[in-house]
Amino acid sequence: MPRPILEESRIHPAIRAKVASHQQGIVQEVMAAVQANDVVVVGMAMNPFPKKARAMLDEARQPYKYLEYGNYLNTWRERNALKLWTGWPTFPMVFVKGMLVGGANDLKALIANGEMKTMLAGPRTGA
Repeated sequence: MPRPILEESRIHPAIRAKVASHQQGIVQEVMAAVQANDVVVVGMAMNPFPKKARAMLDEARQPYKYLEYGNYLNTWRERNALKLWTGWPTFPMVFVKGMLVGGANDLKALIANGEMKTMLAGPRTGA
C-alpha cells in the first residue's frame, strides 16, 4: 500500500533536522507503548470513539494500554504528528501486536470476525 510521502531529497537540507524532529516526543512515546503492549489505544478527550474502543476491549476482557492526548481544543499539533507518522487521519488509533488496525469501527469488525484473537495469538509485527 504505497502512499505518497515526500522524498527526503525534496526537502531542503537546512530544514531536514526540523522536519525529522518535529513533535517526536509524542511519536516516541506511542512507539514505546506499541512495542511494550499487545494492544494500545491512542485517543483524545471529548471524542466518543476512543471511549467506544476501550469499552469493546473491556467487554472482550482484553488488556490494553490507553494513551490520551488533549482534546479538540488543545494539543492538536502534537496529535497531528501521530497522524503524519501513521497516515491514519482520526482517533482512536488502535494497535494490535505492533500493527495499526484502524479506529473503533475497525476494532469492532476485528473482534466480531475473530481476527483479533488470531492476531493476539500470532507474532508481533516488526519483531
